Amino acid sequence: MGIKKVFNIFLFLTTISTIFLIYLWYKDYQFDTKPLAKDTILKIEEKRKYLKSLALEKYNINYNVPILISKDMKSNLFGKTKYSFDEKIVIYLNKNRFKENVNYMIDSVLPHEYAHAVMFLLGDFSRQNGGHSKKWQEICISLEGNKCDRFVNHNDIIIEKTNPFN
Repeated sequence: MGIKKVFNIFLFLTTISTIFLIYLWYKDYQFDTKPLAKDTILKIEEKRKYLKSLALEKYNINYNVPILISKDMKSNLFGKTKYSFDEKIVIYLNKNRFKENVNYMIDSVLPHEYAHAVMFLLGDFSRQNGGHSKKWQEICISLEGNKCDRFVNHNDIIIEKTNPFN
């Protein structure tokens, strides 16, 4: 192989790599500057309605819990349920975590946070295990949460991302 052929292969690979990096940068930029995709927002709303129906059926709670997507949450948080003194409950989901795994956010994090909302609505403000008491876990399971563990298991996210059957 001549030096010119090696140079051309190197130039080709460098060009392809640069184009790929620009594409990835652009995708990140688009994600950071635009709202979540409409199909993701629709999935969140469908899940919210389903969780509301489960809360009504199992706990006789008919409360419309708003869900807000936040790009300003700490990177280690997936979601947070907040109870304010004026008795309003809001679920916040970390927008940046949707980039990693949409299904995990909707099927695991959202029921997890909704279980906290149900606890607040039942008047249980227990801080036992960081708000993850046995009662909370039972509510999370009854709301059909995929993972009702105290903290996020990052292996779950990786395993689901690599699952070829999703």
